Amino acid sequence: MAAFTRGIRGATTVAANDARSVLEATRELLTQMQRRNEFSLDAVASVFFTVTGDLDATFPARAAREMGWDLVPMLCTNEIPVPGSLPRCIRVLLLLNTDRRQDEINHVYLREAVALRPDLAGGTSQGKDPCRKG
Repeated sequence: MAAFTRGIRGATTVAANDARSVLEATRELLTQMQRRNEFSLDAVASVFFTVTGDLDATFPARAAREMGWDLVPMLCTNEIPVPGSLPRCIRVLLLLNTDRRQDEINHVYLREAVALRPDLAGGTSQGKDPCRKG
């Protein structure tokens, strides 16, 4: 089978806006994304990080660099500040070259971010706006 570029979605939340919390949560999220999808670093095409406006202590990409992802192109940006959105949230879109089908990709939602996509995090979608909490 030919390799395709697939997106792996991930998100997590942190308790506080400090560099240590952001870096630890980002490392945990990337580690889980890699473990659950069994890919090598060479297969990663690029990574996009977004954070909510209440997280500005550090760039999440710094955690990936500290993990040795030095050659992977990365971009950090802010989420759109929609009222009622999940606070202190880090999201990741990892583009991966893989032979896996779309339905074989394991998206990873940790902590309170499970509420963003319960259909992908083992729950069921209830027709709610996936970008709003509650």
